[in-house]
Amino acid sequence: MSRILKIAIPVHVRKIFDYLPPPDCDVEKLQPGMRVQVSFARREAIGILVEVVSSSAVPLHKIKSATKIIDNESLFSNDIWQLAVWAAEYYHFPLGEVLFAALPTLLRQGKFPKEEKIKEDVVVALFSPHVLNEEQKNAFHEIQSAMNQFKIFLLAGVTGSGKTEVYLQAIAEFLKNKKQVLVLVPEIGLTPQTIQRFQERFSEKIIALHSGLTEKQRLNAWALAKSGEAKIVIGTRSAIFTPFPDLGLIVIDEEHDLSFKQQEGFRYHARDLAIKRAQQNQIPIVLGSATPSLETLNNVKQNRYHELNLSVRAGAASLPVFQILDIRNLILEEGLSQPLLTEMKMHLEAGNQVMLFLNRRGFAPVLMCHACGWIAMCKRCDARMTYHHRVNQLRCHHCESIKKIPQKCEACNYSELHPIGLGTEKLEMILEKYFPEYSIARLDRDTVKKKGKIEELLDGIQSGKHQILIGTQMLAKGHHFPNVTLVAIIDADGGFFSADFRALERMGQLLLQVAGRAGRVEKPGKVLLQTRQPEHPLLHELLNKNYSFFANTLLKEREQAILPPFIHFVLLRAEAHQNDHVMNFLEQIKNAISKISSGIKILGPIPSPMQKRAGFFRGQLLLQSKQRAVLQNFLRNAVPQIELLSEKKRVRWSLDVDPVEMF
Repeated sequence: MSRILKIAIPVHVRKIFDYLPPPDCDVEKLQPGMRVQVSFARREAIGILVEVVSSSAVPLHKIKSATKIIDNESLFSNDIWQLAVWAAEYYHFPLGEVLFAALPTLLRQGKFPKEEKIKEDVVVALFSPHVLNEEQKNAFHEIQSAMNQFKIFLLAGVTGSGKTEVYLQAIAEFLKNKKQVLVLVPEIGLTPQTIQRFQERFSEKIIALHSGLTEKQRLNAWALAKSGEAKIVIGTRSAIFTPFPDLGLIVIDEEHDLSFKQQEGFRYHARDLAIKRAQQNQIPIVLGSATPSLETLNNVKQNRYHELNLSVRAGAASLPVFQILDIRNLILEEGLSQPLLTEMKMHLEAGNQVMLFLNRRGFAPVLMCHACGWIAMCKRCDARMTYHHRVNQLRCHHCESIKKIPQKCEACNYSELHPIGLGTEKLEMILEKYFPEYSIARLDRDTVKKKGKIEELLDGIQSGKHQILIGTQMLAKGHHFPNVTLVAIIDADGGFFSADFRALERMGQLLLQVAGRAGRVEKPGKVLLQTRQPEHPLLHELLNKNYSFFANTLLKEREQAILPPFIHFVLLRAEAHQNDHVMNFLEQIKNAISKISSGIKILGPIPSPMQKRAGFFRGQLLLQSKQRAVLQNFLRNAVPQIELLSEKKRVRWSLDVDPVEMF
């Protein structure tokens, strides 16, 4: 009887490839999850063994033999294997690419883990746990009591309510029971701070998994978790695929954050995969946030998730006071009103820190000709180029194109070009003029590119070296700055005018997360919001009531409009160098799948909101259904038909199941 190896290869083809075993291979010892070297498309490639079968649809004489079996055992634990297979089916993505996404890069290249010591910061002494208030105690006991059973908790607590302390004390109980713990955070910037807090509490080995590590460090960390030596793993989105022999608890901090959704290639949502993994392992999972996503809140209402509420700040801290600053009739100095400057001066002179939030990096978002109104546009995208003053460049924040500042207008040859609008770089220069005696720290993607720079800036803020903090949303996420007593939001109006139906939700989350950096210990905090929409009812709900009230209003609106989470979306995107190819392909798809679309609504094709990006024209089809199962079943039938279309060769196309970005 013939034995056929079914091998997944990391190519963008929804197919498993057949090979014969290599010579002298003991087929009985083969396991799914072993790496196999094969000849593929005139090159040597590494694939993953999926199964061994006794027959093939391909004639036996046409099947090549695999070159060699690389591993003696599977690289995948049972739960990671099941998770990867489930994810490939749910997101309709090639299994080979999903399996390789679950492995460190060096393993994908055929390398082996090597025993290397991870440098660990030595703490002088371990800190004692804080005394929990009644709400924290209740949350702690609920999580502890769910050990060894699948239960989804939403730990919904106002900013500064001590969610991390609940995590820490719950984790201590799981460690006592010889369990391992996975903690996911949305941004690499949060990882050093989180690791430090954990190291101050636990003597067990704690490792980090994020993009800031070298490939050797990532592989070593993966091996330490797989062996059981590492008891706590703290990582960003991809750490969801870390293997554990004794996983007992998963924590997703800032569960609402968009960073948990992969936006290119294999478009998985780490929070959703974490819930699936917890279910497979029959363990509890804790989703923590001061501003939970509407999807999560709706699951609480449907009794799928169990809510644990922390309504007050921990210790002596109180929630900050909000003040709406109507700037419609005020004279602004580069976006700053006089009342804001006066308030800043008062807080700084009292020895406190001040934080200014502006979600726009660079010097100015527009470079304009004073004579004809010409605007510097990206030639590869439907987007303006952002002016960066210190490096004297125009940059596209969508495709990363860079060009020198032109000396003259490209339309009329006039020499007077002006930067219009405000970015964090310009804000920093203005504040240097107003407050020359104070040190300024700016946190955005431009200032933290160098390795170790974000840790250096955060250390400087914590130590009091910097008194004025400026940043984008990178500064808003989960950081604990005990000396910040004033937070100013320079422009609170962005979410009111977006075409994205999620914009108001994100605006509310961002405003409260930024505001939550103020008054986190015994010093009272104040939040100033500069706005031209001071009477907006949702803004008042957010500030004068609470996030829950605000979110419930949005949920009612979503339900009336039949939008997620009350309907399920799949976005089918296509891109090509010629727009006709994109739209013809999408039209071809619509014609092909309309015959099998019972229970499915197909909207489009339409150009994407940003039609041209990085030199490609883009378009999309939106598929929607009130029942997730109906949509999934439809995709299982539709995807093979799409693969057969003649226009497919002219475009790049992708499926985004449960998209969080509509462009």
